Formats: sequence, C-alpha cells, structure tokens
Amino acid sequence: MNKNINDYLGLFLRSFLQGLVIIGPVAATVWIIWYIVSSIDNIIPSIAEKFPGLIFILVISSTALIGWLGNKFLLGRILVDSMDYLLEHTPGIKFIYTSLKDVMSSFVGDKKKFNIPVLIKTNDSPEVWRVGFLTQKDVSIMGLQGHVSVYLPHSYAVSGWVVLVESKNVKLLENINAADAMKFAVSGGVAGFPNML
Repeated sequence: MNKNINDYLGLFLRSFLQGLVIIGPVAATVWIIWYIVSSIDNIIPSIAEKFPGLIFILVISSTALIGWLGNKFLLGRILVDSMDYLLEHTPGIKFIYTSLKDVMSSFVGDKKKFNIPVLIKTNDSPEVWRVGFLTQKDVSIMGLQGHVSVYLPHSYAVSGWVVLVESKNVKLLENINAADAMKFAVSGGVAGFPNML
C-alpha cells in the first residue's frame, strides 16, 4: 500500500516538474508581456477573497495535469509542440520565450544540463575548489581551446556564475549524483552528502 502511494506521488511530482518545463516559459512570457501592457493587480482578488487557497490549488493541479498530458499522450505532445513552434516564431515573443524555455529546461526535463557535477580549482595557493556543473564540454568556438563551461551556483539563491576554465582544472564528481551536488552547493555546504558525518 505504501509503495503504491509513493509510486503515485512520484508520478505526480514528475508530471508536475514536466508541467513546469512546459508551462514555465509560456507563463513567464505571457506574464512579462502582460506586465508591460497593463497592471495585474486587480485580475483575481474577488475569487481569492471568496475562496482562499483555491487559486493556489488550481495552479498546482493544472500545472501537473498539463505536464502529465504533455508527457503521456500524443495529442498533448502535438499541442505542446504546436504552441512551442508558434511562440518560437513570433517576433518580439521569440527572444523572451526561448530564453526562459532554455533556462527551465536546463534544470528539469529531458534536456537538463545540470547533471554532471564537477569540482573546479579556483585558487592555487591556498588550494580552493568549488562545486559546479559541467554545461559545455567544448568552448573552442569562443577561441578557448581545451576549456569547458562550468556553472557555479550561488548558495541560497537561484543564481550563479558561468566560468570558462581549462579542463585540467575540472574534476568529475563520479561518486556524487547531480541532485546531491546541487543541494550541497545551493545550501552553502550545510546540506552535506549522504554518508557524510
């Protein structure tokens, strides 16, 4: 019984995250455009006053439903791909949408980029290493032969730096998975790793 609940919760969470990948860039694009055109202060206060928490539940449920439909059914995938194509080819919207889509996809979904945790040497004396994520294995197009691109997340923030370093200054963290490395880096090292004292 407990395993079934965990399976359903796992399916719900995966569907919700897939929904975020699908809706996130669209929603952010719509929000930015809407914000530019008009104020959003008075869109839904009457509903929120009558039914506190209803908007939150509807947004979470709708996001998970869209993620599940977009991931499981051909028609859902066709609709998502059609909307994606339309937004990627609309002048003015294209830049905002594709940028947000790339950022969202890099964290969650099939095209996630932050799945190769590494250590990079940032100082020789004293020797200092930082936890990061390999995002590009070759940046020679920038004129930097033998360099790689590494994302260094900031602690307790949803931001970070991208640094281009010589590949000799990068060590793969083979015994640590990407989720634990991200948790460690974002928590400022407080979260630790499993089996760590």
